[in-house]
Amino acid sequence: MRQRRLKAEINVVPYIDVMLVLLVIFMVTTPMMTTGSVDLPTTGAASQKPAKYVKVEVQADGSLAVFNVSGKETKVKGVREMKEQLSSLKEGDEEIAVLVAGDKETQFKNVIEVLDEVKRLGFAKVGLETGSK
Repeated sequence: MRQRRLKAEINVVPYIDVMLVLLVIFMVTTPMMTTGSVDLPTTGAASQKPAKYVKVEVQADGSLAVFNVSGKETKVKGVREMKEQLSSLKEGDEEIAVLVAGDKETQFKNVIEVLDEVKRLGFAKVGLETGSK
């Protein structure tokens, strides 16, 4: 008598069937899935600048300049000197607005630091100036 050889093969037909069923399930259910939405906080955009404002400009190298209400520029050496300058300008008018303008080449952390310090000084109206010049 002849002995039979054992074949060492894997029957892949059931695996293909299972994969096709899974593919159909995913194709049907994917369009029905709802996408999540994130509700971001909104801010108001002023159509024009306030009548009286002080401007703090952050230069590309991180240096600061303070412009008073009449537009006169004063270079300041750091945040501490900027705070002193703004405090003296605030004493003249409590309702004065402050606009912070940042150069597009400066690091964003410099602009955020200035915004934080201006808010801590207690100014009622603080804004970020965009698209200047």
